[in-house]
Amino acid sequence: MTAVSGCGQYIKERGFIMAEENLVSTIAKLLYDKKAQDLVALRIAHLTVLADYLVIVSAHNAIQARALCEHLDEHLAQQGIEPRRVEGKNDGTWIVMDYASVIVHIFRQDTRAFYRLERLWEDGQNRLALPFLEQAEVSEA
Repeated sequence: MTAVSGCGQYIKERGFIMAEENLVSTIAKLLYDKKAQDLVALRIAHLTVLADYLVIVSAHNAIQARALCEHLDEHLAQQGIEPRRVEGKNDGTWIVMDYASVIVHIFRQDTRAFYRLERLWEDGQNRLALPFLEQAEVSEA
């Protein structure tokens, strides 16, 4: 069971403690390494009590979306971090993984384009910089 201090601070599981922002970076990197597309991490604590962070990614199809979900679940479970709930895994068009203060949305590309979730939550100042994405952009240039 995941224990959360406040609706933030840290996530503790079987003696393992990970700062929220480190968890966001870890989640984002795991998804990036598995070829997730259009990765966005947002700090939303000032906008809602539902969570402190959102991680939003796209997959080419439902098979890749399920593979991203399974990859994330497997690697975080090895660190003792389990989602509170996972929704949409069977369908694979929009998978939601609830890690208490961090909610992960894995969309099929067409579903993400329809819902445009990041437009609802992004306020122009809450996008997190992900160093591995910045390094990838420099390498491609």
